[in-house]
Formats: sequence, C-alpha cells, structure tokens
Amino acid sequence: MKSPHLLFLLAGLCIGAAIPASASEKPNIVFILADDLGYADIGPMGAKDIATPNLDRLAAEGVKLTDFHSNAPVCSPTRCGFITGRWQQRVGFEWALGFSAESEKLVEGEWIKPTDMHGAIGLPATTPGIAKMLRSGGYATGAFGKWHLGFADEYNPLHHGFEEYFGELLGHADYYRHEYYDGTHALRDGLDPVKKEGYFTDLINERAAAFVKKHAAAKRPFFCYVPHLAVHAPFQPPGRPEPSVTKANMYDGSRAIYAAMVEKIDEGVGMILAELEAAGVAEDTLIVFSSDNGGERWSDNRPLFHHKATLWEGGIRVPCLMRWPARLPKGKESAQLGITMDLTATFAAAAGVAPPAGHVFDGIDLVPLLTGEAPAADRTLFWRIDRSNRKMRVVRHGKWKYLDDGGTMDLLFDLEADLGERHNLHYTHPEIVADLKERLATWEAEMEREPKTFRVR
Repeated sequence: MKSPHLLFLLAGLCIGAAIPASASEKPNIVFILADDLGYADIGPMGAKDIATPNLDRLAAEGVKLTDFHSNAPVCSPTRCGFITGRWQQRVGFEWALGFSAESEKLVEGEWIKPTDMHGAIGLPATTPGIAKMLRSGGYATGAFGKWHLGFADEYNPLHHGFEEYFGELLGHADYYRHEYYDGTHALRDGLDPVKKEGYFTDLINERAAAFVKKHAAAKRPFFCYVPHLAVHAPFQPPGRPEPSVTKANMYDGSRAIYAAMVEKIDEGVGMILAELEAAGVAEDTLIVFSSDNGGERWSDNRPLFHHKATLWEGGIRVPCLMRWPARLPKGKESAQLGITMDLTATFAAAAGVAPPAGHVFDGIDLVPLLTGEAPAADRTLFWRIDRSNRKMRVVRHGKWKYLDDGGTMDLLFDLEADLGERHNLHYTHPEIVADLKERLATWEAEMEREPKTFRVR
C-alpha cells in the first residue's frame, strides 16, 4: 500500500491533462441520475420484476461498472460531488438539504443555525463546476430534474453554468403538484416559478429529449444533465395523481409502484436515445446512467448489505452504465473502482476542457481505464457521516474496506470475498487496519483545512 501522504498527489496525477478537442471532435454528453435506486433494480444488475429495455441496451452496447459508488449515502452531497468533481466535504456539504439537515452558516465570522429550512444554504454560484467548464468549451448546457443544491435564486442551476433548467429545486415533492409537503412550490423553468400539469418524470423526460433534439440538429456539442426525482419518495406511480402528498402518507407505496416509477426513468432513456439516433449523433455521444445513493424502501439492494443513509455497501454502491460507441468497448463488465465525481473528470477530459486554476479534481478520467489504454487505477476512496445522532467513516483501498461505525469497533472487510460485509477481518490483518486508519486521518485533516462558509450534516 502506498503512503497516505502521497494520496492527493497521486489523485492529481491519475487525472492527466485535458486533451484539447476541436468542436467537431467534442462528444455530446448525457448524464442520467436516478434517485435512491436499488443496486439490483434494473435489468443489467439482475432485476426480474422491473422492465428496463433501454438501460439493458446501454449495458449491452457499452460498459457496466460493478464496483461503482456514489459520493455519499444521500442526495445533496453526491450531487455536489458531481458538479464540482471534488469531495463534497471540501465545501461543507455532508448531508441532504431539508428537514433532517443539521445546518450552520458563517455570518460575519460567526456560525449560526439558519431558521429557513429551504432558502438559507446552497452551493455558492462562485464554485467552479462541470457545466461552467463545458460551457466555456463551447457546449450547450441543460439540466432537467431535481437540483437539491439550494432553493434560493442565488443557487439556481442557471448560476452554475447551465443555459437551460427545468425541474424541482427541493429534495422531494408531489410528482403531480410539484410541491413540498409543507406547500412550498418547487417547480422552476430557469429562475421562474411555473405551474405545469403532468407527472414529473414525464415532464423531465420530455424536456431533456427536446434539448437533445434541438442541439443535435444545430450541430453544437451539448451536455444534458438529467437528475431524476424518481425513485425517491413520495411513491406516486404514473397515472395516479390522487391522493396528494402529505407528511403522513409520503412513504406509502409498494414494490409495484416503485417498479412503475423506475420504468418511467427507462422510458426517458429511450426517448433520448431515439433523438440521438434520429440526428445521427449516437456514436459520438457519451451517455452515463447511475444513482445518487443506494436504495431505500421498496428497493432491492441485493447482494449488498443495508441501504441509503448508511456507509455499508447498500448505501453507497450504485449501478453505473456508460455507452460511447466511438470510444468505449461494447458489452464489457468492469470491476474498476469508481465514484460519482469520476464522471466529472471523465466528462471534462472527453470534452477537452480543464478546471480553473486551483480547482483540482478529486475524481479521475475513467475512459482510459475502461478502454485498456491505462492500467487499472490503484485508488483510495473515503466516505463519512458526521451527524449528531450518527457517525460513520469508511476508507476503501483495493479490495479492503475499513468501516468505523460510530466508534464502536474496527471493521475490516475483504469485498472481493465478502461483498455482503458479514466477516470482520480486523483481527487477522491489523497492519491493513492501521494503514487504512492513517489514510483516513490524513484525508479528514485535509478536508478540515478547506475553508467553508456553511456546513450541512
């Protein structure tokens, strides 16, 4: 194992310099992000009771990553990790915005606890992000779906480099009324609050497909980010607008309802593929599908242990499919260790753009690893829950995963032999535990040194 003191240097070296590309060489990029999707809830990952023919096609015509992870076990921090391409802990985003968040904001040198659940905190628009980088490289940029990185106008996707945005700003809302359980209206077209009839997943699918059609016809490279609300609660299937959502009934549902919600996501994937093919640009489009964290109720996380909001594999290991016929192999399954923020570095490299000075990606470009142009990356990844009522810390290196569950004991798992995390091996490999704990301490010290204006835990 490499010294933890080389960790951050190695991360930077793995990324490599972005290769400039002419406009004609720039691939289109589409990133479809499901919410709270179980590891085994799509056909390529073994689902038998949910039909996902379009996701099946992505896997058959591209690469399926079996050891891919979300940046966090809940929504907002993973989305932050993707937008910035860095550990979300660097800016202070460690938990999801909303009623369960433990939030602080730095005001005139003092840390205060905001009383505004929705509007007080978000990802500052001054933060470098992937949409800004791609837009500077000539890309049309659009986001369609759940934002969850700030409700106030100052945090709107339009201020984060997206030329077009349509979706809901909060963490969840009624799929038909587009309101939070407290009545806050979440639907926006750009900066404008809008009233629009329709099932939210359908509305997102339609707008995303229209964006792809428009820019493919214009022969302008585009980045289409589609962060779905589905299959996050409330569990409302297509075609059933009643009853309206309340705090009491928000989690009512069934596996059949959940399946119908997943199938609507798959339908949107098919709509985007159809537009790409009609425009003749499917070969030169990188499409990625993943989830922002592990599955919750009604989901199937097998063979993983536990679920969303934990750092067991069921909370952070997620499906990831990548299709780019011009570059990636067809029908490949890869065990390359990956994480959401790798997609940021991957997209930037594919487009030939680089982050601004001082903003170093923590993720790496996956394409050379998946094509065989570069050897498998030797990596160390970290996760943390640092809430008042729950503390978990994880470090992963190679097949080894060290987990500190609230300071109760040292847990060490060999994920190659024990994916279900049932056999604690800390007593047989004390030297590995010591090494991983040192890496974790080094990482936490680095995150603590980063200046912050807010904390969400």
